[in-house]
Amino acid sequence: MEKTEKVVSSQLDLEDSYYNEKKDTVQVSTTSFERIEDPGFIIERIKKSDDLEDIFVEDAEFIIEKLKTMEIDEALEILTEATVYFKGDMNFPLKSMDKIHLMLKGAEAYGQGEELYDLDVRLEASMIKFHSPYPEVRSVCSPIDDPTMRAETFRVYLIAGLWTSFAAFVNNMIYWRQPHFNLTSQVIQLLILPTGQAYSKIVPNWRIGAGKYKFELNPGPWTFKEQMLATIMANAGVSVSIFLYYMPTMRLDMFYGKAWMTYGFNVLMSFSCQFFGLSVAGILRRWVIYPVKAVWPTILPTLQLNRTLVLPERRANIHGWTISKYKFFNITLACAFVYFFLPDYLFTALATFNWPTWIAPENKNLAIIMGSKLGVGLNPLTSFDWSVINYTYPLIVPCFTVSNRYAGTLIGGIIILIMIYTNYLNTGFLPPNVATVYDRYGIKYNTTRVLTDDKFDLEKYKAYSPPFISAGNLVLNGADYALTTFGFCYIMLSEWPIIKEAVAGFYKSLKDRKMSNYERYKDPMSAMMTKYAEVPDWWFILMLLFSIGMGLIALKCYPTEVPVWVFFAIMAITIALIIPSMIMYASTGYMFTVYLLGTLLGGYWVPGSGIACIFTRALGYGMDEQAETYVGDQKMAHYAKIPPRAVFRAQVIATLLQIFVSAGSWEMLENGIPDLCSTTQASKFVCTFAHTMYSQSILLGVVGPQRTFDTLYPTMKWAFLIGALIAVPCWLLRRYFPRYLHYWQPVLILAGVARWGSSYNLSYYTPGLYASLIFMWYIKTRYTLWWAKYNYILSSAITAGTAFAGILIFIALQYKPKTLSWWGNTVSSAGVDGALVAHAREIPASGYFGPDEGTWS
Repeated sequence: MEKTEKVVSSQLDLEDSYYNEKKDTVQVSTTSFERIEDPGFIIERIKKSDDLEDIFVEDAEFIIEKLKTMEIDEALEILTEATVYFKGDMNFPLKSMDKIHLMLKGAEAYGQGEELYDLDVRLEASMIKFHSPYPEVRSVCSPIDDPTMRAETFRVYLIAGLWTSFAAFVNNMIYWRQPHFNLTSQVIQLLILPTGQAYSKIVPNWRIGAGKYKFELNPGPWTFKEQMLATIMANAGVSVSIFLYYMPTMRLDMFYGKAWMTYGFNVLMSFSCQFFGLSVAGILRRWVIYPVKAVWPTILPTLQLNRTLVLPERRANIHGWTISKYKFFNITLACAFVYFFLPDYLFTALATFNWPTWIAPENKNLAIIMGSKLGVGLNPLTSFDWSVINYTYPLIVPCFTVSNRYAGTLIGGIIILIMIYTNYLNTGFLPPNVATVYDRYGIKYNTTRVLTDDKFDLEKYKAYSPPFISAGNLVLNGADYALTTFGFCYIMLSEWPIIKEAVAGFYKSLKDRKMSNYERYKDPMSAMMTKYAEVPDWWFILMLLFSIGMGLIALKCYPTEVPVWVFFAIMAITIALIIPSMIMYASTGYMFTVYLLGTLLGGYWVPGSGIACIFTRALGYGMDEQAETYVGDQKMAHYAKIPPRAVFRAQVIATLLQIFVSAGSWEMLENGIPDLCSTTQASKFVCTFAHTMYSQSILLGVVGPQRTFDTLYPTMKWAFLIGALIAVPCWLLRRYFPRYLHYWQPVLILAGVARWGSSYNLSYYTPGLYASLIFMWYIKTRYTLWWAKYNYILSSAITAGTAFAGILIFIALQYKPKTLSWWGNTVSSAGVDGALVAHAREIPASGYFGPDEGTWS
């Protein structure tokens, strides 16, 4: 066999001392070997590859055909570019990167012989060019598209519209319960599928309309793309209406009691926030949809479940398992449905498994350290409830995300214990981890005692008390302020090439409206999407202007106390921070938001107004969060190869439905649930977030950030500067030591520290860590093919079964409470941990703590 030699310059980063790939000279063979023509041999080779064994037979056949046409020179060029593009990418398998570096050193260094070296190089390059380098994506996404498959039909809008409205109503009703469960996209998929299939069998195929507006009422069997488009629509209903988050705090009498915040006002603000998010999502396509590195782990289970439900499956033996994904899903769902009655109603101590406090219920130190309700939750075994275990989505987001955030949460918990036992800033006199704001007597802060005509009154404030917050609330605020600047600086530094390329593409698309966005991206998904008409950028720009108009109408027609310039300022800050935030979310499943920054800025811009403070936060967070939801759905459509304009129309219609239904659900909730948002509400509608928001609006709105930072908590104002300063050394560490710090993500660690400040503690995160280590690390690395086939199905099935059971229990047994009283349902609430009032130190004999009377201002 003839051989030729080629010198390959690896183009690797000179800073990478581990690999030391400085322009290595590589001897390679360009000869085609006979085994490359044998599909059976190649499939066997794939099965023996640690990083490619999750390729299923259907996809393998496609890759084999592409592999046969690839020259070795092209393959080496692809691998060389991959070492640069994917360097430091935590989702890119480390084994794959090691293998690629070894390949680039040549056949001799690879050590498998020239024939297998030639095959493996082409195989690895073909996976990158024609499929995906990520096992997660390969397990749910096909490298083949059928552009003739129906996607946008009348029945999609009819069926999805009904389930979108249903999901919006249910989720906006039960969000306020703790722990809350919701109708996830996986659950809605299960409802959409039989509806679509029944429709295709029952409804006659009449032709409706005239001319180009003519359509078929029932064009045939329900397709995979129809199912995906309907799911994307329903996702709008699955999400809680963002502005609704803030309605209890502003409207209920136990908080600010603003009766003028009516249904109409809620609709206007929801229009503004949600259509702003949708418009920004379209503009963000170049940053977080088209790039290959934007994996979006949170959407993969939805894709996997739809493929399982709709597409045929070949029978295969996977590590001894021959059960089909569809059958596995149904069995698991049924088991989860039955089981959830145990922790949610029959034996609730399994959900809040604070067993250490059962030993000595009145021991306050035990409750503070190990309690699940009052304390930090340093308990190795905290819950057997899937709604708690799944709180961090441990079978969906990468293991490094769960682990990094848990490490940060653990650090935050230790800091809290140190603070309360040293009585740092009077935190020893308060419960360790609550959102409530207290006065100097240790009682919930009474805002009416410092207000005159809803405005801050300094004399009343001097006569009453400064506000005090728990150690957990201090940790939350400090970490979140640092995270805002740290996350922005760190991601801008680490992902600058992607950001720069996307900015250039956006500018060119505005100059040349005929230019395709996909032309700048060479990955297989973008190549397949070139068959479909894109959504022009100016569509999204018009929508942005519409959302601004709705917001201005609401601000001017209602007494919100928010100047118009504040609205535009928050919008500008949101747009500036949303790019790095979305890049982070697309790769890790975590998104840092500007909600605390919005609260702080509201306190500075409109001093003395708690309502204005809430508005600035609502605007910032609402715009940010909605953009994330819509971008994720657009990425899902990108993976499923659904026409972009169909997705645009579906999202607009679903958003309109969600806004009106969500606003109506709040009216029904407020009028139908007695004692709503009280911490002792019988059905657990305690509104945790509303209490957190209220405390922060007092601290930063009513009292104001100047008094808070300059007098009460002076170190907090340095958090922004500290976050910006430490971003650079953290980036340098990870840049120069990528091998040793591959799974270290400082943004996630800091985000974990910021998890405190409410009733959620380590008890809600420890079970998820165990689940993630088992499924997203051990099984994923040891039994990759099983993981690729069953993992997302397992997560979807348990979540769906739990949700169905939770809804049934709520409607039948909890909405109008039917109490089941026995030891297993009362023990977790007994003693100090259940009372939620313990603190490390007793209030002094004087009856108050903190500064002496008259010394604060």
